[in-house]
Order: sequence, then structure tokens, then C-alpha cells
Amino acid sequence: MRILSLTAGAASMSCGSCLRDNALAAELIRQGHDVTLLPFYTPTLTDEENVSRQQQVFFGGISVYLEQHMPWFRGHRLLDFLVDAPPVIKFFTRGSIAVDPKQLGALTVSTLRGPNGHQRKEIDKLIEFVKGDPPPDVVNIPYTLLISLTAPLKRALGRPVVITLQGEDLFLEGLPEPYRSEALELVRSQVADVDLFIAVSEYYARFMRDYLRIPEAKMRVATLGVNTSDLVMTTRTSRDPFTIGFFARIAPEKGLDNLADAYRILRTEKGLPPSRLLAAGYLAPEHKPYLKRIAESLRAAGLGDELVYRGAVDRANKVRFFHDIDVLSVPSGYHEPKGLYLLEAMACGVPVVQPNHGAFPEIIARTGGGVLAQSEAGADVAEAIHALWKEPAKAAALGRAGAEGVRRHYTVQHMADGVLKAYEEAGLQTRLQAHA
Repeated sequence: MRILSLTAGAASMSCGSCLRDNALAAELIRQGHDVTLLPFYTPTLTDEENVSRQQQVFFGGISVYLEQHMPWFRGHRLLDFLVDAPPVIKFFTRGSIAVDPKQLGALTVSTLRGPNGHQRKEIDKLIEFVKGDPPPDVVNIPYTLLISLTAPLKRALGRPVVITLQGEDLFLEGLPEPYRSEALELVRSQVADVDLFIAVSEYYARFMRDYLRIPEAKMRVATLGVNTSDLVMTTRTSRDPFTIGFFARIAPEKGLDNLADAYRILRTEKGLPPSRLLAAGYLAPEHKPYLKRIAESLRAAGLGDELVYRGAVDRANKVRFFHDIDVLSVPSGYHEPKGLYLLEAMACGVPVVQPNHGAFPEIIARTGGGVLAQSEAGADVAEAIHALWKEPAKAAALGRAGAEGVRRHYTVQHMADGVLKAYEEAGLQTRLQAHA
């Protein structure tokens, strides 16, 4: 199958969607499919071999910003070769890029207007590029924030277009009014152009059907998958200090503050002996005060030395992180559609404790690799972690079950199989509509 897949970079942040898109493309290529993975906004950052096209970035972060704010830049391409060059984009986004929806309302709405927005030139450049190659069998857009590309791509290529659903509601809900309402209406008005939507979890398929008013016939699920070749079982022993891990972006929506509160309760109220709270993940400049407040709250409880932040880690140090912890918990208040970190931790034999919402219940039920806390609140998370600390044999059994469950249900091969099935159905639907 010839596949054209788009993926959105986030500068120096390695996001779950980037990791998923790259891992999927790599597995499809390994299986013999012809995959072109095109980066949008910035070059993508992954912790495995990057299979995206490195020579060009579409909808480059510099270009879309200039087009939004400087009308003179919209009508010609004199500087495009410079501002769209990946080294230039990397230089100007080497720290981070603005991802706060509160700052991006007008740009989001403009992009969703497609040819009627300020970024029309970017659509023209994309269409010129894709028409220069043999037409793909299917086009995959990474999320509905780029749904305005659907109609132009279908007109240019005459091929089905599918969209992956993997967490964009968090961004859309964060937009200030009137941009939130405008953006939602623009997305919903273009649902009919899409041949099929692929959700990364059963939960998210249900949620997005209602949220974006997607007909049930257009919804499929292809669950996440991870490469387990280097995610080997942990070798920690009971002689080590009990260590609770957090592996995700250091941001309020991911809930490190909830886990810190749970840790305080465990140490000061539930008899947990001196232990460790180990965290790793990308920390944006704007969230440094958030981490500082967490550290200060633990210091005030006399536990400051027990919080260790390892920063953003590469693949090898990610595996080492999982080998250094006894339990993983990311008590997010946001109802997560993915939870890639859960699969990676469980593949290493680490039991997980997660709130009872989002995709967490289905992942834990399918793998058997953890327990659900009643909510993301510190007291509820502490209760669930305390039970595992008190019963190390149960925790070890959950770890073994999780490692086996991930390999049975959540590998990159499982993910690729699910996506390929959806692609085939999208192509079939398009052919049936053409003959109707």
C-alpha cells in the first residue's frame, strides 16, 4: 500500500502523537508498505529512528506565524525557501514553540478555514508537492486541527483521506471565546469531507463521536502500540527504596501535583518509609514555576530531598527510568485518549496506578497491568499506591501481567494491523460512493 501520512512536530518537545505517528510509519515500512511521513510545523522529535521526511517541513511554524500577522508575506514566496528550511525552523524553535491555545485562537481558526484562511499559500505548496509523486492509496491527517486539508487533498489526488483522533479536544477546549466556538463549528462542518476517522482508544472513539458529531459509520479504532524490543523487564529488588515514578510532560494537565500530594500523604499519614518520587518528561519554560511550586510543597512537608526530576530523557534513559521505579502513576485530570507511557512502563514489568477515566480503564482491563484509583485526587491515588506497597507480591504479579498484556494487545504490529484495516475500509467506502 502507498501511504501519505502527515505528522505534526512540536519543536524540542517529544509528544505522544509524534512518537505514535513515527512508530506506526516505521512498522508499516518494515512490513513493506511505501510510506511518506511529512512533518508539519517543525521537524519531529522521536526517541526511535525518525522516518519522517527530513528535507522539508510543511506549514512551517515561521511561515504560518508570518502569514497570520504580516499580510505582505501571504502573497509571494520570495523568502519561503529560507523560513521553511528545517535547520532554520530548528534554530528558531530550539527552546520551544507556543502551544498554549490561549495564544493561538486566531491562528487556529484561520488554519481551519483552509483556502479561505491566511495560510492558503501553505496548502498550495503541499498540493504541488504531493502531485509530484505517484498518488497514494490513502492520505492520513494526524488530527482534526488540520481537517481543512481534507477537501484540497481529495480534489488533487482523488484518494480517500482519513484522520487520526489522538487528543485534540484538550487544545480546542483551551481556546478562548469566540475562537473555541468558531473552531469547533469549522471542524464539525468539514466532517463530511473525511472518509474515515481512526481513534486511538475505544474511549476516544465514543467521546469524539459526540464532541465532533461524527457519524458512527465513519469511526474506527486502532489502539496504540509500542516497540517492545528494548522494553525489557525491570530487575529492581525489595532492598531498593520504594520508588514512585511519573513519566509525562511536566504540566498541570498531566497531574504531577496530584502525585506529589499522594506522595506526601503516603509519607506523612500512611506509614511509607523514606522513599523516592522520581519524575521525567519535557518541561516547557512556562511550566518551570509549576514544578518549583511542587518541589516547595514537598520541602515544606520535610520531603524535599525525596523528589528527583531527571528532565527529558532519551530512549535508553527512558528504559532505565522504568527499571528504577516500583510503580508508575500519571494522575492526569484530563481524560486521556492515549497513555503511551503506561504501555511502555507495563512492557518493562512496572505496575501502574491511574485515575478511573479516559482510556485508562480499557488499557488496564486489557493488560491486567495495574489498578484504578477512584479519581486523580491525591488521597485516592495514595490509597491505591499504598495497597500495592503493602502487597509486593500483588504488585509483582500485576507487573508480569502488564508485560504480557502489552505484548498480546499493544505492540506496533497490533497498531499497524488496526490502521491498515481502517485504510482498506476507507478505500472500499470511497469506491462504493464513486459507483453509487
